[in-house]
Amino acid sequence: MGIKPCVVLLLPVALLLLAAGSSPAVAQLDVGFYSKTCPNVEAIVREEMEKIISAAPSLAGPLLRLHFHDCFVRGCDASVLLDSIEGSLAEKDAKPNKSLRGFGSVERVKAKLEAACPNTVSCADVLTLMARDAVVLAKGPFWPVALGRRDGRVSSATEAADQLPPSFGDIPLLTKIFASKGLNLKDLVVLSGGHTLGTAHCPSFADRLYNFSGNGVDPSLDSEYADKLKTRCKSVDDKAMLSEMDPGSFKTFDTSYYRHVAKRRGLFQSDAALLTDATTKDYVQRIATGKFDTEFFKDFGESMIKMGNVGVLTGAAGEIRKKCYVPN
Repeated sequence: MGIKPCVVLLLPVALLLLAAGSSPAVAQLDVGFYSKTCPNVEAIVREEMEKIISAAPSLAGPLLRLHFHDCFVRGCDASVLLDSIEGSLAEKDAKPNKSLRGFGSVERVKAKLEAACPNTVSCADVLTLMARDAVVLAKGPFWPVALGRRDGRVSSATEAADQLPPSFGDIPLLTKIFASKGLNLKDLVVLSGGHTLGTAHCPSFADRLYNFSGNGVDPSLDSEYADKLKTRCKSVDDKAMLSEMDPGSFKTFDTSYYRHVAKRRGLFQSDAALLTDATTKDYVQRIATGKFDTEFFKDFGESMIKMGNVGVLTGAAGEIRKKCYVPN
């Protein structure tokens, strides 16, 4: 189950993106950042990730989501991993993050790195590498990860609630949120493809089934699919049941998500919204044909590199946490 760097052509693209980074901090990131201080960092993460995903393949989606939710609040600084303290609710306890999973896996990988290279590799870099390896182990693309991020010391539930792209978002709202992170419309439709992995709890989409605009089922949702979802999700308040975001393929990174969206079977309103804009609709329909999987894999790697560069701390900023859930 080893990871093969199968998309080596992405490397020049990655270096171009880094060179064109939007801040001096991004320019300090480097694929070989730990070459002297922790030369086996990627191999250590990879070996542990192979064990984690082999034992629990369904964790690939949550680990990718953890990285995504980290980068959209205060940048990719591992602030999503911090525990709340008295008088200060952390990101992980914000309503949109209540269903996040994989924290224990991050601690497991971090502990391996601390044993090999104490006080060296940041939790932000650990999470970025784990997200990449989760995708590869789910049969998705490989992309190079530039390293050198440092960990933030602040985590705010209020900021998470305000800044994360909501599952009910329309294109204007989602475009605005992505643009605030230096990500464009193409990044939006490409990164939405990450919904090929994982599951979702009923409250994140039940309004589309029972209370859409106060009038029953969302008309943008295929009626047959809506009926099927209702058999699993009995009410707006059903917090127990999970639904696959990419039915029949939720543990495999592929392009079937786009086929579902093209058939009006995207789980979230934000998925359905991709059909309301000409640019995103064209991309969905193109990838949905199944003839451009290689193109999507390449695009996904490039967008993940851009997202992984959002708001990074480098140099003397932040710190290198010893344990990812608490500042030093």
